[in-house]
Amino acid sequence: MSLLNIVAIESSLRRVQEEFESINQRLSGQRDLMDDTVIENLLAGYGYVDILVEWGIDVFAMGNHKYLLELNNIVLCGPDRELRSQYAKHIAATQNRFYEKLGGGIEDLVEWYAGHSRWTVWRLAAGLYVRMLSKPELFIEGNHRTGVLLASYLLLRAGKPPFVLSVENAAAYFDPSSLIQNISKNGLIGLFRLPVISKRFARFLEDQADFSYLCATNPQKITRSLCLEEIPNAPL
Repeated sequence: MSLLNIVAIESSLRRVQEEFESINQRLSGQRDLMDDTVIENLLAGYGYVDILVEWGIDVFAMGNHKYLLELNNIVLCGPDRELRSQYAKHIAATQNRFYEKLGGGIEDLVEWYAGHSRWTVWRLAAGLYVRMLSKPELFIEGNHRTGVLLASYLLLRAGKPPFVLSVENAAAYFDPSSLIQNISKNGLIGLFRLPVISKRFARFLEDQADFSYLCATNPQKITRSLCLEEIPNAPL
């Protein structure tokens, strides 16, 4: 049974796409346009999050980190196996960074998660998002989109709605995200500033909770069979 209302999620993302030029003008730093590929890959990512939660997959457990890596592959390269061959070098480089990067790879993220697992889900989702984006970032590219999916995964596991970009929340999401990206998680500035940003972002996530993005049954959603057949590393 699907948990996410992919139709409602797509509707919100399409509205952002339509109004992105005006949204961009209000941002402190300009963002790349949201084209159809970005949205389609994000929707595939939400579908994958749905599967992970439905199947009870803990992406932080030993042996399951590949599922978090796959979320990044999906938002950047899409779920199609044939198209993946075009991005083979990038996928290999991302995997190497993910597992080997000192102070910013998956080991750092898992250790942070273990040390803060008793936080509220809002604080935890925000904290992991901040940890992913701050220097050094977890992935070579796509940290913002993958971070949104990871936060949504945590929220969904706790019975909360996912975070979805909307016309109303876009500016409040993009500006602090750009700020986080320029702060080192291992420096003195990060030691003092990132916890403050994380608390604010947790309140932001909670304020954006919209249960219309949850739906017990919806025949128009991405189906489990589609995700399992087309997305590498899908839980079996």
